Amino acid sequence: MTARIPNPAIAAGPDTLPALLSLAEAVKKTGLSDTLINLIYLRASQINGASWNVNKHSSDLKAAGESDERIFTVASWRDAPFFTPEERAALALTEAATRLADTVDPVSDEVWAEAAKHFSDQELAGILLAAGLNNLWHRLMPTTRQPAQPVAG
Repeated sequence: MTARIPNPAIAAGPDTLPALLSLAEAVKKTGLSDTLINLIYLRASQINGASWNVNKHSSDLKAAGESDERIFTVASWRDAPFFTPEERAALALTEAATRLADTVDPVSDEVWAEAAKHFSDQELAGILLAAGLNNLWHRLMPTTRQPAQPVAG
């Protein structure tokens, strides 16, 4: 696959990529663990079929010491025994926030209440910001056909 244009976050001008990276750093300050943030990023990337992002976040999880079982089963987390109740709640909220157009009530009270049992308002905001930021990347990378890149390491 050949990219239609260079990475849009770079091609847009010198302020765009730093702004997106700054938001990603702000998400890290909401109290969520790096592992949970990367699980959120990976699940949203899988839903959107964003190969560049799936590759990146799978690699980030692997580099952080996550097991193959956890990485390989994020797409089927409901049926896999490898995730905590907190991670399950965050993944459910991530899926709902990513699939807004799939149903009339995309973020049900049940999904929200379960997440709210496990996370503070600041952490809930972090989950939503992580999902939203990652979904923005999914509008940029697949649309411009950015290919997955080999991971250095």
